[in-house]
Amino acid sequence: MAKVLQLEINEAENHTRGDAMEKKGFPEWLDSHHLDCPQSLITTVLEHFEPGQITLSTGFGMEGCALVEMVSQLKVQLEVIYMDTEFFFPETYALIDEMKEHYPDLSFVNAGTNLTPQQQGERYGEKLWERDPDVCCLLRKVLPMKEVLKDSQVWLTGLRRNQSSQRKNLSKVEWEHNHELWKISPLADWTRSQIWEYIQEHEVPHNKLHEKGYPSIGCMQCTKHVPGASMSDYSREGRWAGLSKTECGLHVNSGEEVGG
Repeated sequence: MAKVLQLEINEAENHTRGDAMEKKGFPEWLDSHHLDCPQSLITTVLEHFEPGQITLSTGFGMEGCALVEMVSQLKVQLEVIYMDTEFFFPETYALIDEMKEHYPDLSFVNAGTNLTPQQQGERYGEKLWERDPDVCCLLRKVLPMKEVLKDSQVWLTGLRRNQSSQRKNLSKVEWEHNHELWKISPLADWTRSQIWEYIQEHEVPHNKLHEKGYPSIGCMQCTKHVPGASMSDYSREGRWAGLSKTECGLHVNSGEEVGG
């Protein structure tokens, strides 16, 4: 099932990609010194692209919350895109409400799937996340994000290099071939300790589950408590526990490293 859906995606991408696989090189709008700190890189992006050309996305983890705070300090009206899988923890929904109140200049937009959990069960079988979590993530995260990004020129993310082995080569600025846009990760070289320090210093709203031993937070069914995890620790140990899966598929390694 997952292979069939992925083939359909790949065929669509190959049809529209055209010359996107050509080397993009260092973007003309970026100077190397803009990579020195997250705020400088974010400012540069906002100066060279219209808000409607930028997708700022978050899953409301600690990194995403820090990124939203940095953007808010620049006093720009920007949409913050999130994918409500309808399987979030109650604490995550509470955080979304808190973020909306805390950042009135930003517009928080749920771009999640229209496929309800009931419809998913009827079409793909009950508890799909247990039988084929890749398909579940594809339906509820990857395909909706693909739709969002089709009209974007920049994708702002809160990814960091030491979050997982798949992200260790992450650049702050990459040309994302799958979506034909610039993928910007201002926090790429930050540690979790730095993120937590920033959260405290700026009194950034954050998910209370972090204080209960959840270093990485996704859907309820696929996220477990990690014993001994502190606020400054990060691991994906509690995600899809017992499986080799550590990524939902949103951030596959399809970028051309450019800078940072």
